Amino acid sequence: MKKIILLIALIFAVSVQAKEHKVVFDCSASDAEYIKTRMWLVGKTIDMFEKSGDNVTVALTLHGSCVPMTSENYELIVPDEDAELIKQAQEYLTSLSKRKNVSITVCAMSLAKKSIIKEDVLSFIHISPNSFLDTIRYQNNGYALMTFK
Repeated sequence: MKKIILLIALIFAVSVQAKEHKVVFDCSASDAEYIKTRMWLVGKTIDMFEKSGDNVTVALTLHGSCVPMTSENYELIVPDEDAELIKQAQEYLTSLSKRKNVSITVCAMSLAKKSIIKEDVLSFIHISPNSFLDTIRYQNNGYALMTFK
């Protein structure tokens, strides 16, 4: 009986120590190498939180020059020398989308500026009329803001 009580107390102590984190990563960067490494870093950051026993909820808002990686036809939009980097960034983005605690939003105004039609946007990405509105809402709901410019 003492062992059961001790086990329950231990489980309770561990669960009490787990923290909840909320973060919005806002990407408007134009450098393809930087975009690729930031998408990788978002995944690693989530892994580190989870490894420590904490929970994390992640929102990723994409606008400006970050939006080509959201298109199935990115190679038609980016310079040839950036195509492989954007492909890798898109692979990281796709991997992030498969996590239950990650939501990804792209700005419709940025899509229009880059001549990306909504039918070309990857199916797992939510299209927002204005990603600034989303980022502001996330911050007002207690999300920490991390920018990639």
